[in-house]
Amino acid sequence: MKYLKIANSDKNILCGKLVCVGRNYAAHARELGNEVPSYPILFLKTSTCVIESGENVIHPSYSNELHHEIELVLLITKKIKNASELEASDAIGGYAVGLDMTLRDLQNQYRKEGNPWTLAKVFDTAAVLSPIILKENYSFKENEKIFLSVNGKLRQNSTLDKMLFSAVKIVQYISTKMTLEEGDLIFTGTPEGVGKVVPGDELRGGIEGIGFVETKIIAE
Repeated sequence: MKYLKIANSDKNILCGKLVCVGRNYAAHARELGNEVPSYPILFLKTSTCVIESGENVIHPSYSNELHHEIELVLLITKKIKNASELEASDAIGGYAVGLDMTLRDLQNQYRKEGNPWTLAKVFDTAAVLSPIILKENYSFKENEKIFLSVNGKLRQNSTLDKMLFSAVKIVQYISTKMTLEEGDLIFTGTPEGVGKVVPGDELRGGIEGIGFVETKIIAE
C-alpha cells in the first residue's frame, strides 16, 4: 500500500488509482504529432508507480527513450459518479506537482502496432509526487505557472490556463466513465517541452503556489 504525503501535516491518505489525461495542452499534442482532442484522453497508472519528491526514478533497461512530463495533480477526497460540476469541484480535496515519466519509444511502438501502451506508462518510479497541499490551505487560481528544468536548463514552461480541459471539467468527465474514490489522483496533462532524460540527469519542476518536485534518473 502507498500512502500520500500531505504538506505541513502528519496526516496521510491511502493512494488509490491514478487517472491521467493525455494531450491536455494543444502545443504538447502538436509537438508529438497528435491531433488536439475534443474530449479528455484517459489512461491509468498504478499506485505502485508513485514515489515521493527526492526519490530516484529508475530508468528501465528495456527502454532507450525515457521522457519527463510535468503536471498538475488533483487529489480526490470524495466518492463520486456522474458528478455535476459542483460535485466534481467539491470532490477535489488537494493539489500536487507530479512527474508522469513515459517510455516514449515503447509508447510509439505499441501505438504503431495498434496495441495498448500501458507498459510505456506503468513501471516502478513512473510517477513522482510532491507533498499534497490541501484545498483548504490554498486558493487555486487556474493560471499558475508550471515549469520543469533538467540539469538546471529550463525545458517546460507554461501556465495552467493553457489546459484544454479545466481541473473541474476533467474530474466531471472522468466520473461519467468510472467511479472516483477518496485517495484517487488525477494527472491533468503536461505542457510542451517534453524530452529525453538519461541516468545522471537531475530534474526539478514546480507549480507556482503549489509546490516542487525533484528527482534524479538512475540506471536500473
